[in-house]
Amino acid sequence: MRRGAEQGSAVVTGRRGDVPLEAAVELSTRSAKRLRLNGAALSSAEELRARIHALVFTPDRLAVVKAGPAARRAYFDRVLARILPARADLPGAYAAALGQRNAALRRLAAGLSDGAALEPWTDRVVHLAVELVEARRRAIELLSPAFAERTAELGLPAAGLAYDADPPTRDVLDARLPRDLERGTTGVGPHLDDIRILSGDRDLRSFGSQGEQRLAVLSLLLAEAAILLDRGQVPPLLLLDDALSELDAGRRRVLSDRLGAGGQTLVTATGAEALPLAPAQLLVVSPGQVRPG
Repeated sequence: MRRGAEQGSAVVTGRRGDVPLEAAVELSTRSAKRLRLNGAALSSAEELRARIHALVFTPDRLAVVKAGPAARRAYFDRVLARILPARADLPGAYAAALGQRNAALRRLAAGLSDGAALEPWTDRVVHLAVELVEARRRAIELLSPAFAERTAELGLPAAGLAYDADPPTRDVLDARLPRDLERGTTGVGPHLDDIRILSGDRDLRSFGSQGEQRLAVLSLLLAEAAILLDRGQVPPLLLLDDALSELDAGRRRVLSDRLGAGGQTLVTATGAEALPLAPAQLLVVSPGQVRPG
C-alpha cells in the first residue's frame, strides 16, 4: 500500500496447467485484508498458499536454519501440507486441541473446573500427536533423498535432515500434570519438537556458515519442487529474491540448470551479474518503470 493511501491491492494472473488463475489481495485501513482466487473469497493466506504452490526464498528465510525450533516446525509443517495433502490439516488440528487442553489446565488450576473437563482434551492431544509425528517423519523421509542430492550438487557435503521425536503417551502427560497445572501449558509434545538440518555431524544452525545455511534453504526448496513433480502435481512457482548473490559462478550454473528443469521461476537481484546464467526473460525495474533488459 502506498504511503498515505487508505487502500491498495495486488493482483496476479497466470495458469496452472490449462486452468487460468487470478489471485488478488486487497488491503484497506478501514477493513480486514481480503483474499480472492478466481473471484471466490478465501478465508486466510494459508488457504491461498494451499491452493497455489509457490516456494519462496528471501534472505530472511535463512531463519529456517539459523532461528529456533519454532521456525523449523512451521516451515516443515507447510512442506508436509503440500507433499502430503491428505494430512494437511494435522498441524492445525493438533494446535487447536493443544490450545483447548492448555485452557482446561488453567481453568483447573484456578478451581473453575474439575479434572473431568481435562480428560477429553488430553486424549485428543495424545491421538493427534501420534498422527502429527508420523506425518512429519513421512514428509522428512520423502524430502531427505532429494535434499541430499541438491546439497551435494551445490557443494554442501553429507547434508541431511533429522527428526528424532516421539509423541507423548497418556502416561507421560499424566505424570507431568502437576507441572503443567503450575505453568498452564502442556510441556511435552510435537509443538516443542525440532528438526535438525545437518552437514555430516554438524548442526548447521550452530556450526554452519551463512553461505552453508543459504545453500541448505535453497536445497530444501529444490527438493520439495522435485517431490511435487515426482508425485504428478503441477510444478510449483519458485520465487527467489536475492538468492544467488553470494554464490560463486559454479554454484550459480548448477542452480540455473536445476531451475530450468521444472516450472516457472522468478528471480530478483540488484544486478544482472547475480542472476542465472541465461534467464529466459530479463526485466529491469527502476522507480516507476519496467523495461526489457
